[in-house]
Amino acid sequence: MRNTDGTHYGTGTLEQRVLEDPGKFRVLTGDRPTGRLHLGHYFGTLQNRVRLQELGVETFVLIADYQVLTDRDVAHHLSENVENLVLDYLAVGLDPARSTIFAHSAIPALNQLLLPFLSLVSVAELGRNPTVKDEIVHSRQAAVSGLMFTYPVHQAADILFCKSNLVPAGQDQLPHVELTRTIARRFNTRYGRAGDVFPEPEALLSAAPLLLGTDGGKMSKSRGNAIALADGVDETARLVRGAKTDSIRYISYDPAARPEVSSLLLLAALCQNRDPHEVAEEIGQGGSGALKKVVTEAVNEHLAPIRARRADYAKDRGYLRSVLQRGNERANTIAEATLKEVRGAMGTSY
Repeated sequence: MRNTDGTHYGTGTLEQRVLEDPGKFRVLTGDRPTGRLHLGHYFGTLQNRVRLQELGVETFVLIADYQVLTDRDVAHHLSENVENLVLDYLAVGLDPARSTIFAHSAIPALNQLLLPFLSLVSVAELGRNPTVKDEIVHSRQAAVSGLMFTYPVHQAADILFCKSNLVPAGQDQLPHVELTRTIARRFNTRYGRAGDVFPEPEALLSAAPLLLGTDGGKMSKSRGNAIALADGVDETARLVRGAKTDSIRYISYDPAARPEVSSLLLLAALCQNRDPHEVAEEIGQGGSGALKKVVTEAVNEHLAPIRARRADYAKDRGYLRSVLQRGNERANTIAEATLKEVRGAMGTSY
């Protein structure tokens, strides 16, 4: 896929460049602390973050606590949710010695970039953002706040504060990356007299398959249809037993005609590192009962070491805080240096 300015999004070319010289890339990725991470997050993004880390790509992982308020009036259980994110990150293999884990609200210089960046975009451009439109439709707020409209620019500040040049993204997130590129380009044009201040980051499209929730809808923390990484063996079995299937006894992998059954087959296949057609053939006439038994066993076996590590880390809450504190310190140092450079470029270093 080629963008209008000639950038390749998610192509083998970009992936190949990352594989050939991972040290040239810096990744910014992250999550909002609105609940525990689930299997959709794990196969959709977390595995890829660990992969990039292991390749040697410098990785920044943002806990976007400020952005929890984007589509809701109150941030419930924020401290607990932040701690659970750190637990999930460590459990899946993110290493704080190689990946910087930090919180939005702890980086004042990052958030200060929002002001000059807002001057570089129009209200019309913000209103056209498809993600903003979708978030407004599904907003949990009594009224849509101004933060909703600044959300894409805030994300640009997240990406550019550390001069990230690689953003793992889904198809629906490409407008955010493109706006970030626009802001970087406009800032460089307007203020970069001594050279570019910001890189124009590239989007590395995720090849992660879509996993449906147990109700057949989009897997979501808020909809109660997801298996969390922290769920126990019995809870996992209960959730899989209640998963929606169909009335056809013979199990086959056909995502278009049988989306719920196919999503369960895909989940088992991902956990077992197999092809979902092969899993389906083995179950055959076993029906949904046999399918759910296979899925339950596959998920519990795959998550067992992750859950064990999570339980170990949970015993030392002080360590979790220290991971976040060290990450915040490093992110602050980088953000302050970037803000100083921005002030110099804008002529506001008084």
